[in-house]
Amino acid sequence: MYDGKDYTHRSWLAAAALIAVLVCVSLIPPRSVGGVSLRRANILSDLIDFGDEEAAPAASQVPLDEEEFRIDLEKVAEQLARHSAAAPPEPTESPADTLFAPVQTTFEWTIGTADTTLHPVCANNLPPADVLQPIEDFDTTGSSPLQALYDKLLDGRPVRIAVLGDSFIEGDILTADLRETLQETYGGSGTGFAPMASPLTGFRRTVRTSAKGWTPYNIMQYKTTPRPLRSDFFVSGWVCRPENGAQTRWEGTDARRRLDPCEGARILFLSRGDSRVEVGINDTLHRTFTVRGADVLRQIAVSGGPIHSLSFRVAEGAPGVVGYGALLGTAGAGVDNYSVRSNNGQALFRTNPALNAQAQAMIGYDLVVLQYGLNIMQQGIRNYANYGAQIVKMIAYVRQCFPSAAVLVMGVSDRSVRTDRGFEPMDAIPYMIACQRGAAAAQGAAFWDTAAAMGAMGGMERFVANGWAGKDYTHINFAGGREVARALADALHDGVRRSAHEREERRLREERSQCVADSLRQAVRERLMAPVAIK
Repeated sequence: MYDGKDYTHRSWLAAAALIAVLVCVSLIPPRSVGGVSLRRANILSDLIDFGDEEAAPAASQVPLDEEEFRIDLEKVAEQLARHSAAAPPEPTESPADTLFAPVQTTFEWTIGTADTTLHPVCANNLPPADVLQPIEDFDTTGSSPLQALYDKLLDGRPVRIAVLGDSFIEGDILTADLRETLQETYGGSGTGFAPMASPLTGFRRTVRTSAKGWTPYNIMQYKTTPRPLRSDFFVSGWVCRPENGAQTRWEGTDARRRLDPCEGARILFLSRGDSRVEVGINDTLHRTFTVRGADVLRQIAVSGGPIHSLSFRVAEGAPGVVGYGALLGTAGAGVDNYSVRSNNGQALFRTNPALNAQAQAMIGYDLVVLQYGLNIMQQGIRNYANYGAQIVKMIAYVRQCFPSAAVLVMGVSDRSVRTDRGFEPMDAIPYMIACQRGAAAAQGAAFWDTAAAMGAMGGMERFVANGWAGKDYTHINFAGGREVARALADALHDGVRRSAHEREERRLREERSQCVADSLRQAVRERLMAPVAIK
């Protein structure tokens, strides 16, 4: 019951007490509790700067589970050498002439006439770049595989690019628009690699996948993956175990141009025991393949077209089958997305190098892009030397498995963190970029500064404001992926332009040299033909 007394002064006392408590809390310096870094709760940030960022220990390194992801590159080389020496031959007309029983690794199915016409590119017609962030090529051999990529694009020859990354490109973010841009310029069609089965298929817009009867595992679930499957990962990062009757159907979509239809496709799988598999094209053409058991990668390569949908079914022999997925599109420019959430790149060392090499023999990658590091960066950490050493090993490992491919390290993207002054660029970015660039330079690989490209477009703050990135100020979305992809495509176009310019310069030099040689020959001929004066 109201007693008529005035208690408002107590509210002011309570408010004053609360302010006093918050002021005291803001004076507590940053500290770590149980390995978790706690920042200062500073309500006086507009008045007082405690200099916490400057006081951060610059010498501390980011924690890495290096022991868990240990790699011995010499043993990898030995394993690849043993695989190469022991590889069973393809069937021949006279199997008795070989020491090994013939094993068929490629099953071909031609459903039409494929267009193999080359369409060279006119460098003058390449789309101009508003702001160019060039690719840095640190090759010192004089025969850069990146230059070979530019030459193939210029000539209109087929080019295949693998993009290995984390959740930054999950669901075909960035790669969908890189693929579309390159295919619009250099030809080609199809969505590239799509796994046999995955819980994330619904998130990907560039292919419609329906699968049943498969149990998928990704490489970040290594410890919970059945032991017999742990040695079956290749760079896709996914393996799928089927039951008899397991099936998958992939269908092109209109989410991007040139996805549907595609001209060719291939399905990748293992069949350690005898099996029988069925493949369907456009829900109208069907063919059964009997596969003899062997411990090698298999592919069913479909050529001709058009292909609107592709299906694969394990009719018999499921216990010996491991499913990987399909690559939709085989001509022109192809871009395959191999993303695994939470992967910082070290999981590459858990893939089977022999399987990677077999995949390379079938697919023929010209460029492998490493998009990692976002999960490693931490505010206040400025020393990434230990991670840089791991990147050096990643590049070396990729080169062992994909010896003909160029390797491009994508620098980390721009990223912002919440501070007392609002969202600001993470202070670790330039140090991580220096680490990645240094690793690429040490290995003679290539490097592209993603954060600088984003910075030229206004940085993460503008990406969020424009709806190109999430409110976590870390992950871009499909709209942001389009912007970054166009910047990377511009960098590739620039390489093609320079290749065309150098080729023209060589032609002119050869033409001038030929003219000089022709003039000398003509002068000698005229001298020999001139009448001799008789004295």
